[in-house]
Amino acid sequence: MIHKVLVIGAGRSSSSLIQYLIQHAKSGFLQLGVADLDRSLAASHFSDNREGLVHTLDVSDQSALNEVINKYDLVVSMLPAYMHTKIAKVCVELSKHLFTASYVSDEMLGLQEEVKHKGLLFLNECGLDPGLDHMTAMESIDEIKSLGGEIVGFKSYTGGLISPESCNNSWKYKFTWNPRNVVLAGQGTARFIRNGKMKFIPYHRLFSRYESLNIDGIGQMEGYPNRDSLSYREKYGLVECPTVIRGTIRYSGFCKGWDLLVQLGLTDDSFRFQWKKGTTQRDFTNMFLPYDAEMSVEDKLCRYLNIDREDEGFRQLEEIGLFSNQLIANTFASPAEVLQDTLEKKWQLEPTDIDMIVMQHRIQYELKDTQYLRISEFLHKGKSHRLTAMADTVGLPLGVAIYLFFKGAFKETGINIPTQPHFYKPILEELEKYGFQFSHREHTITDTVL
Repeated sequence: MIHKVLVIGAGRSSSSLIQYLIQHAKSGFLQLGVADLDRSLAASHFSDNREGLVHTLDVSDQSALNEVINKYDLVVSMLPAYMHTKIAKVCVELSKHLFTASYVSDEMLGLQEEVKHKGLLFLNECGLDPGLDHMTAMESIDEIKSLGGEIVGFKSYTGGLISPESCNNSWKYKFTWNPRNVVLAGQGTARFIRNGKMKFIPYHRLFSRYESLNIDGIGQMEGYPNRDSLSYREKYGLVECPTVIRGTIRYSGFCKGWDLLVQLGLTDDSFRFQWKKGTTQRDFTNMFLPYDAEMSVEDKLCRYLNIDREDEGFRQLEEIGLFSNQLIANTFASPAEVLQDTLEKKWQLEPTDIDMIVMQHRIQYELKDTQYLRISEFLHKGKSHRLTAMADTVGLPLGVAIYLFFKGAFKETGINIPTQPHFYKPILEELEKYGFQFSHREHTITDTVL
């Protein structure tokens, strides 16, 4: 039997997923289709028409969407997260399975009864973060519990970064995934629990509340909390755990620089404004500073942010062009959209650049009156600026899950995430063939360290 799989969305993050599925298409195990608004982008993943089918698809065209999805058994949505529910509703209507790499939304959960009734599997959060983080964390958590250990502290950080050999700007950062998500990262209030105390960090303080991380083979980095760590207490079976924190990894120095952008208001996406034609980046920056007829934009900014021109933060702002006479391209935009346009020009991957994924879990537990700290780390580098580590770690877990599903490994129906052993064990075992291996080190401790 040939299984029919449709990937909707042919962007950069889809490349490894599509290449993985092409290999199974060549063996006759499945038939692959790729759909995108940009037909040439979808077609670029295939070397010839024997590897798969290409569909031009405008997702807003309900009739066309139904027609394409109806030709397949399973749909993979690689579209922005807010579009998944639209795809999901069609899949329910047409009795098609659905896999995504995105968080399960409340709207998606609202389809749970219908999905189960039709005997479908909707597997979500099966990419990198969420996805690989869930599976590898649960592997350690379940192992420790099976030994009789009590987990008293859990921290998990993930970062999509540029590899050290490609770091050639003061931020040590370039875009390896959706730039808009990077610019808007952390907006809202970060929520977590530490040593039994609930903690909240409002957005305007988030990037000043990072912590130092030591990553084996990389060195000192920094991590800031994600929006909601509290929900993972139940998902990970850590309801009684005194410390649960999930966060994002960046190179040292990034958070201080980004905090300046937040304090200026340049990441604000709450309003759009009609910028005057001829507005420069320098004009844009000046709009967020107090009026002063005599002082330069640079001096006003330094006074406003309480920094000086010798600070690394000032050099970072200067480097991305906030004081330049470059014209703003998008004249009707939010401040965050203007900043995104600016950064996309500065932080794009060059042909020689290599990206990198870093993940670290830190688990403190007690076993037979002894305290232990287990540190698990994962580092994966891309092959080129097109064959990226981000695409690998987002796409290959999905591809492997699809392969295993059609092999009969998953019997569940309904809306699921891969936090149970019957999901994560076979997926992680298969991913080891592609170099997805965590290093583990563990030692006894005498006090609380998380």
